[in-house]
Amino acid sequence: MAAQFGRRLAKGATTTAVAALAVAALSASQAPGVTADDNGRSTAAEASPDPAAGTGATGKSPYYTDLPPLNTPSPAPTDGTAATPTTPVESEAGIPATVLAAYKQAAAEIQASKPGCNLPWQLLAAIGQVESGQARGGRVDADGTTTSKIIGPQLDGNGFELIKDTDNGVYDGDTAYDSAVGPMQFIPSTWEWAGRDGNGDGVKDPNNIYDASLATAHYLCRNGWDLSDSGDLERAILSYNPSNAYVNTVLSWLEYYRKGTHEIPDGTGTVPGNRSDGSSGNGGSTSSPSSPSTPYTPSTPKPSGPGSSSPTAPTTPPPSSGTPTTPAPTTPVTPTQTVDHLEDSGTGKLAAMAGDAFTEKISTKAENAAGKGVAKVRIRYTIVGDTDATFTGGEKVATALTNSSGVATAPALQAGETTGTFAVRATLIGRTVTGPIYSATVTQRVADTLVRTSDTALTCTPGGQFADAVQVKATYKDAVADKVAATATLIKSAEDATENDKGPYFKDADGKTVRTLTGLTTDADGLLKLPQLYSDDTTGTYLLRITTAGGATLDVTLTVAAAADTSASPSPSPSASS
Repeated sequence: MAAQFGRRLAKGATTTAVAALAVAALSASQAPGVTADDNGRSTAAEASPDPAAGTGATGKSPYYTDLPPLNTPSPAPTDGTAATPTTPVESEAGIPATVLAAYKQAAAEIQASKPGCNLPWQLLAAIGQVESGQARGGRVDADGTTTSKIIGPQLDGNGFELIKDTDNGVYDGDTAYDSAVGPMQFIPSTWEWAGRDGNGDGVKDPNNIYDASLATAHYLCRNGWDLSDSGDLERAILSYNPSNAYVNTVLSWLEYYRKGTHEIPDGTGTVPGNRSDGSSGNGGSTSSPSSPSTPYTPSTPKPSGPGSSSPTAPTTPPPSSGTPTTPAPTTPVTPTQTVDHLEDSGTGKLAAMAGDAFTEKISTKAENAAGKGVAKVRIRYTIVGDTDATFTGGEKVATALTNSSGVATAPALQAGETTGTFAVRATLIGRTVTGPIYSATVTQRVADTLVRTSDTALTCTPGGQFADAVQVKATYKDAVADKVAATATLIKSAEDATENDKGPYFKDADGKTVRTLTGLTTDADGLLKLPQLYSDDTTGTYLLRITTAGGATLDVTLTVAAAADTSASPSPSPSASS
């Protein structure tokens, strides 16, 4: 669809007018100052390359110029399942599953470390679309690494920037000149300081979509930029590739994705058809890039040194007879494509007290049709239901990679304060297959022991008030039991827990007598301090019973007695003198 739309832009005034109207519609919701020009492309007012940006992240490498489709994309479903594309427009609007996961993960990480940047994941998607057509339609493995390297043309000054080799050919395979590398097209010198490890494998690889997305997020969030501000947004994009046309194209895709997109299987995305250097979308390859099944082939690095000539596109000699044909390209089968189903792999009972971590972790096995485990595929775990439980790190969604046996283990679950049952759905990233749904339960906080924090006797005179307040500490398995619900009741006796109608009492907010307190909760240290106690005129020994969720109980003795007579006895009268 993108290639067809790009071709329509060159078919004359009528088609150009239609395209201009399309971009104008997109621009209505864009940042302030963005309009549509006569060529059907958005224009940002006062947007000019930042001289300090130099060649940007990409070395001014060529990029895809195709604009978004005219139609608004279908929004993502709310039940956690992947939408099924039914039209070319929906297919183009979709983002391959692993690529989409990488964008969202990078945006979440940068939000945690640099919240003032306000980076939307859709901006990463827009740049990924313009730079590499979403990693050539999502041709990545479970780790997020592209199935073959994406390398831009040599930056040898012949129609491009002149950037001599800085990495000894490590990233781009060229020891004479640099080339932009990977799905986000970083030049090696920029990757050297901007590269990040986004998938946690200990390697910073520009050909890995997780690594490249996180690096792009940090690149765009430097200089204290706030990307919710239109000026800072334009400056950040210009710093990535200092070109007004580049900014306009990225902004168009940003607004398109903001209106809605959905997840599609890896390897099924469309690849754009037009590039800023005038070449076809495949960088000079003879294969058609507009077909979802055709991988993008990077241009062959031009030989360097004396007598070198400009690179030419490889050609396929025609057969000796008959009509010339081009062999159909083949896409290697990935482990993800061999998965038939997901099943539970011995997960135990998932239960935890509110506020605690679940001791049991979810374990899932990916199997092929023969029942054999499939290694190196990525499984997504999504928490669903009315719960504030999360995975470690506070996220509702987590991913895990299967091991050599095909088993993946999700990060630990962390219970919130909401009690009850919720579900965790396991799905395969990159394909739609059947998978298990796990049930997890959060129970209320409990205590198994209550003790007084003081051994001072609690006494009061009739009609008076107790000098000391009652304070207790709650524990559970010898650990502090915080936020545990408790009740305090003045009872008739140890054998009769009926509320007493005489003796000590509390007062409510209106000063009325109450002998049962509910809704009490221990503090962060497991302590519970009761309100002031008073007594009527009845003397005697009484019991205050405190109980907590979980069954911990403590009886506290209260004594109401008249004050002892402490006045001095009169001295006996002296005997009369005899």
